[in-house]
Amino acid sequence: MPVLYDRLLKLKEMFNSKFGSIPKFYVRAPGRVNIIGEHIDYCGYSVLPMAIEQDVLIAVEPVKTYTLQLANTNPLYPDFSTSANNIQIDKTKPLWHNYFLCGLKGIQEHFGLSNLTGMNCLVDGNIPPSSGLSSSSALVCCAGLVTLTVLGRNLSKVELAEICAKSERYIGTEGGGMDQSISFLAEEGTAKLIEFSPLRATDVKLPSGAVFVIANSCVEMNKAATSQFNIRVMECRLAAKLLAKYKNLQWDNVLRLDEVQAKLGISLEEMLLVTEDALHPEPYNPEEICRCLGISLEELRTQILSPNTQDVLIFKLYQRAKHVYSEAARVLQFKKTCEEAPENMVQLLGELMNQSHMSCRDMYECSCPELDQLVDICRKLGAQGSRLTGAGWGGCAVSIVPADKLPGFLANVHKAYYQRSDGSLAPEKQSLFATKPGSGALVFLEA
Repeated sequence: MPVLYDRLLKLKEMFNSKFGSIPKFYVRAPGRVNIIGEHIDYCGYSVLPMAIEQDVLIAVEPVKTYTLQLANTNPLYPDFSTSANNIQIDKTKPLWHNYFLCGLKGIQEHFGLSNLTGMNCLVDGNIPPSSGLSSSSALVCCAGLVTLTVLGRNLSKVELAEICAKSERYIGTEGGGMDQSISFLAEEGTAKLIEFSPLRATDVKLPSGAVFVIANSCVEMNKAATSQFNIRVMECRLAAKLLAKYKNLQWDNVLRLDEVQAKLGISLEEMLLVTEDALHPEPYNPEEICRCLGISLEELRTQILSPNTQDVLIFKLYQRAKHVYSEAARVLQFKKTCEEAPENMVQLLGELMNQSHMSCRDMYECSCPELDQLVDICRKLGAQGSRLTGAGWGGCAVSIVPADKLPGFLANVHKAYYQRSDGSLAPEKQSLFATKPGSGALVFLEA
């Protein structure tokens, strides 16, 4: 980790010039790339991410006052200070420091503490922001581990992941917990199958003859600032309720699509058939949903819809359920293929990634023209499979590329997507890199 050591030394110098003292410790939390399993963690289904080498690093010095002072090595992110005992998070503004406050508040509330010691923190990150590689969740996780360390308390990695997943909701993002889980549970050299309720991680050995390449579409998507993400969460919840009602289950306490499958005790393939029977492809309006469930519009608005989805007029329930059940099946098939390691393994994994992208594009509608173009370019230039990764609506594509084709692939994609004649892509956002599974969050005591 020579590069990391250099960054720590540089961070120490910058901390000293900023605060006039030396940090007591440093915390690192990595970003991640989700190889397959998009938009299904919040439906209760397993996902298959790996940590990347890019990360968030924080230099920390606990202080005797009750003031929390945050600074960032990137001048685009202004300094922030507040009383450590009065943490206010403004959901309407996804400002960088609010993600730090989410992690801090999560730990504070877990231990039921009213008085927190103050601290000086300098944050440094090299995960491209709003790119679908979890820069914001890495900051939440890093802040959670910083707060835990300052308090001198102990928690397991699983507990930390669960607390940080819950605490990111303070900023209005209804995620499912994948990002925080892989940030803490990642291990170098292996991807992980992450399962929920209870949270656990299983190693998935990726093929040695292939490399995963991340390419940034250069379209930024700010998850907390958009309602699209939260609408999808709600569409999945409504689909689960209508499917449960159709099957004469107690639907009012059903929140996730996996609960319907569990209650029925059937396979994912059978759930897809139930979806075909129970839901129609035409969009549903609020009135029709009320008729199906036998409730009033008022009950729908106040008891089921979240505040940020109360004014939505159409819900595509059939398409969202079809995506979730088919994507959940693809995750399990991907893991099985990695375990069985057939000769044409890279091709099979690539096909699953391609199917995933088609489903994200057509059924979940979370792609965008630039991402579709980038995925297309990657496939044409030698990737066995390529798909959007992260929430979508911009951000990155991940491709599986045979190792021997890597140098040519990188050069050709760079030329085809990034070196456009119109020069429309700002160079600092151009990230195209091969990645291998990295390690999870850590505390360093010396730099």
